[in-house]
Amino acid sequence: MVELRMTLTTQRVLEALLEDPGRERYGREIGEAAGLRSGTVHPILARLEGHGWLASRWEDIDPAVQGRPARRYYALTGEGVPAARAALARAYRPAARSRLRPQPGPA
Repeated sequence: MVELRMTLTTQRVLEALLEDPGRERYGREIGEAAGLRSGTVHPILARLEGHGWLASRWEDIDPAVQGRPARRYYALTGEGVPAARAALARAYRPAARSRLRPQPGPA
């Protein structure tokens, strides 16, 4: 299987999902928790699901009665929880940028 790209946005989505690993959440809710927009979150969720880290299901509602479309809910799988934790532990985290200042003295 192809290795999962661990971008900073993917890390943020995994962190949001790991806040409560057993809870199902829909895309917008995950995006809000991760501080990301829907257009960024949904491709990440699709990749995570393709790797077996997430399972999803469509909400069983009547959109006409609810006045909104059905939501797709996502949850980490049994394999996904430890895989997400391990991936985050290995992930590159850029340090806060330090400002380089010239030092006095000979060059």
